[in-house]
This record gives sequence, structure tokens and C-alpha cells, in this order.
Amino acid sequence: MVTVAIIGCGRIANYAHLPALSKLDNVRIKYACDIIIEKANKAKIDFPKIEHTILDYHEALNDKEVDTVFVLVPNYEHKRISIDALRAGKNVLCEKPIALNYKDALEMQKEAQKANKILNIGVNNRFNAAVNKIKEYAQGGTLGNIYHVESHFFTTRSIPGLGGPFTTKEKSGGGVLIDWGVHLLDLVQYIVGHRNLKSVSASTKSVLAKNMKEYRYGNMWAEDTSDIEHGTNDVEEFVSCFARYDTYTLSFTGAWASNIPADEFYLDIFGSKAGVRLLFNKQTFKIFSSDTLEVKESDVPFENHYEIEDKMFIESVEKGQKNRGHIDEVIDVEQLIDLIYQSAEEEKEIRL
Repeated sequence: MVTVAIIGCGRIANYAHLPALSKLDNVRIKYACDIIIEKANKAKIDFPKIEHTILDYHEALNDKEVDTVFVLVPNYEHKRISIDALRAGKNVLCEKPIALNYKDALEMQKEAQKANKILNIGVNNRFNAAVNKIKEYAQGGTLGNIYHVESHFFTTRSIPGLGGPFTTKEKSGGGVLIDWGVHLLDLVQYIVGHRNLKSVSASTKSVLAKNMKEYRYGNMWAEDTSDIEHGTNDVEEFVSCFARYDTYTLSFTGAWASNIPADEFYLDIFGSKAGVRLLFNKQTFKIFSSDTLEVKESDVPFENHYEIEDKMFIESVEKGQKNRGHIDEVIDVEQLIDLIYQSAEEEKEIRL
């Protein structure tokens, strides 16, 4: 039996991890912690498997029965709480992004190695059946030589929690790149590989909500965290990047908000034998073969990848073995994000 403490009872806890963990017979949820105790108490009502609610996460870290911690807090707290948990001898699943920057991510990785504990990152899409089928195609030669990857991830008007933590760089580390882009970049690394990066050229923009009071939107997720009257918006709502690797190139464009009348979330992989378009939000794909000149629709099952992610993480804890979500497998993405921000800020290509 793995005894778990949940630190942070916001959206990702209630939408993803608490439902998944509640279904696992080999998991005991001893604590739910939040600095707003009402959130923890509500989680306990919604998920009766939770035994206790607490304000201070150190209470859970000091409990020897707790061997595993889920860090589901805002980005700026990822490093501090994860390192505290590792030093307390706990295994950790920390939601994405790893941290605010690559330097902090390296510190977290080092602490996990020192503690000899599992540190996974919430890269839930690595546990998606469609993604893993495409990875099988890529690594098995079905696609041939992969020479280019391209992604679009944008919506018309959807800046989250405008003026709150999502749009305050000190707390989030960035905007659409670190929030949405991290998922697509992680998929490229997982499916194709991020090694042997040669150069990065990028641009970021914050245009549509510079005056927050005049910003118009059709919907705003995380609106309960917004502060348009007194808050901050100093992050990008738009990012565009071109990167070169030894064997392929990568281009992607993403936006929380745009004046383009369409929502696009896809990843294209260009291969010499076949090409694939992953429809990100639908967990499905289409593959085109140069041999048959036919398009084949994916037939993989639609699965809850959060459930698979948490189940496999708990199994990793029980066996003491790393899986595809381990920080060692994910940390290159954090470095790439830093390079994209550096290129955009310096307005020049970064060569490695």
C-alpha cells in the first residue's frame, strides 16, 4: 500500500489526480493539503478516500507513514515543495512544468538523485495511447527518416486567469509557452528525440491584453484566479519558434489568444515514408503512407491518460524503478524552454 499526500487542491488535483488515485486499491490518500483549507475540505467531500485535511504540508512530510507526495501547486512552488519532500524521504510526482527555469529543474533532479527517490513530472500525454502508437511508428521505421516536426496550438481568446498567477511571470515562469507549449515540446522529445540540438530562434508577443481592462474574450478558464483590476500581465500570449537538430527541424506556433477564427491543437511529423498528424485534444491521429497514398485513421482506444500516468507512477514507487515520466526523461524540455525565452528576449538565434 502506497500512502499519499496531496499538496495543492486546485484544478489539476480535482480534475485529474484525485479521481485517478481514488480508483487505485493500492493507494491510501492520508492527507489533502491546501493553504486555503476550504479547498482541501471540499476535496475531502468529493473524494472520501482522503482521510485528513491540513494547511501546512510539512505535517504530511513529517509523517513517516507517508511515502509519496503529489505536488499540485502553482509553478513557483514546484521547486521548494518538491525538494522539501525529497529531503524528507518521499517520492514525488510534480505537475508540469518542472520549475520556473532549467537551473531550478537541475536542482530538483540533483535532490532526487541524492535522496534516491522517484521524482516524476506530470507529462500526462506520454501515457496517451495515440501518442504511444505514433512513437511506435517513429521508432519502428514506419515513418522512415523524420526530417521535420511542426505544431500549432492556439485558440481565439483564452488567456487564463488574466492578472493572476497564470499571467505573472514571477509565479508562472512564463505564459503560453510554459503552460501549453511544454506539452507539445515534450511530445516531440518523447516521440522523436530532443538530443543534439543545434540552434533555436524564437519570438514571443504580448499584444492583445496589454490593457487588461479593455481585453475582450469569449471565455476565460481559471477565471476565478484573475485580477484584472490590480493584477499583472507580463507574460507572452503568443510564441513562435524554429529549432534545428542534427537530423530534423522543429517549428511551432502557439497562442492563448489570437484574432484567428479557429482553434488548432495538432502535431505533424514529416517522414520520408509516411507522415502523421496528432490531433492533440482528441487523442487521435491520421497517418498518410507514401506507398499506398492512403490516409489511415487511428484505431487506438480513447483512454484517461491521467489514470494511466498515476497508476504507473505508483507502480514505479512500489518497484523503485523509473518510468517515462521521470525527471531524467523530461528535463531537456526545460532547457529548450529557457533557450526559446532567451532567443525571444535577445531577438537573435541561439547556437549551441
